[in-house]
Amino acid sequence: MRSNKPHLEFSAVDLSAGFAPPPGYPPGFAEKILAGSLDEKNLKGSRTRLLKIAAGAYSTEPFVHQYWEEVYLLSGDLIVGNDAQGRGGEQFTGPTYACRPPGVHHGPFKSDTGCLLLEVHYFDEN
Repeated sequence: MRSNKPHLEFSAVDLSAGFAPPPGYPPGFAEKILAGSLDEKNLKGSRTRLLKIAAGAYSTEPFVHQYWEEVYLLSGDLIVGNDAQGRGGEQFTGPTYACRPPGVHHGPFKSDTGCLLLEVHYFDEN
């Protein structure tokens, strides 16, 4: 499998800048792409990103996508399975890891104190 990611050696990651709202996400969610990209239309590529969820922010609908997703909760709290008003769900703190195959519904998500996630997204080889 050929990767669309560059060769990167260790370098400092600025956690205070370079984050942007991901398309289709609610307010309070922000991503910083570390390497790679996804072509969701053609089911190609891979990316590594940081995802921040601000304190009190939440999504209202489950997510589902056609790529693999590996998620590592680096810091803070992540609540999984809240309702559309941000209530309920199961709370996790790091270190916590998830690996989801394509097509799996997951979430909604919330954070009471804010959290930082490391995520790797990729498509199966064809």
